[in-house]
Amino acid sequence: MKEKEFIEIIKNTIKGDIIGDDCAYLKDLGIVLSQDNLVEDIHFSMKFTNPYKLGYKSAMVNISDIAASGAEPKYITVGLSLPQNTDKSFIKEFYKGLTDACENIKIVGGDITGSDKIFISIAIIGSAKNRKISSRKNAKPGYKIIVSGKHGASSAGLKDLFCGIESKFSKIHLMPKAQIEFSKNISQNIQTEYAMMDTSDGLMDALLQIAEASNVLLDVDFKKIPYDKEIEKYENYQDLILYGGEDYQLIACVPKDFNVQNSFEIGQVNAGNGVEINGKLVKNFENKLFDHFKK
Repeated sequence: MKEKEFIEIIKNTIKGDIIGDDCAYLKDLGIVLSQDNLVEDIHFSMKFTNPYKLGYKSAMVNISDIAASGAEPKYITVGLSLPQNTDKSFIKEFYKGLTDACENIKIVGGDITGSDKIFISIAIIGSAKNRKISSRKNAKPGYKIIVSGKHGASSAGLKDLFCGIESKFSKIHLMPKAQIEFSKNISQNIQTEYAMMDTSDGLMDALLQIAEASNVLLDVDFKKIPYDKEIEKYENYQDLILYGGEDYQLIACVPKDFNVQNSFEIGQVNAGNGVEINGKLVKNFENKLFDHFKK
């Protein structure tokens, strides 16, 4: 069973009307809330990283979710499950990386337990004060589609790591950067509803989820998607750009006359349903999308 099917069962069972985006917007409290789990040998391998980089990335993937909502990241709590033979230096370096990633975000608590492998669970709270919060449901015909930066670099970096190569792409994969300023520029200035999401599971995944939630057709011009030209040396590099995950860029659907600094317009929102790349409707994409339960 796929991840999305599990989520649908959970939504139907608890009859929750908030579940749907990566962050829950608790309007009555003026906050957004998100939680992510990272599991050793599923989301990361200690063969390729170290405790400092792992702590840094663990924070950034959660900060990115808050940025995708349009909120300001404020507080995190950290749950760690560690094997019995874990050295004290792991904890120190992990929290150094975590702290460096957080900058103005406060680490306010958590939990630590034993386990067979490393499990990391981070909850993060963001403030909605003076911000307009996004939703995947808010893309509307006539809007433009914009992204914050380049795609494909992280998945290229993962390929390099598997080949034992240290490269600029592998560094991007191990230490991503959440797009906080891009998020702030939109949420503090926009007056209308808008859709925004990060591309942690791939650009195409984000496009499809926004299209489905908003019941619209997203028309994308592949040539306008920003990427590092060096990626063209990789086999099927277009798939890295469209389907490769963990770039942690932001994609947004906003009114055409709304200007966002340092953004790249890659297409437009039309009536209909689905995603078109260069005028061709995307089909048979399921095997290319990231799924936590896919072997």
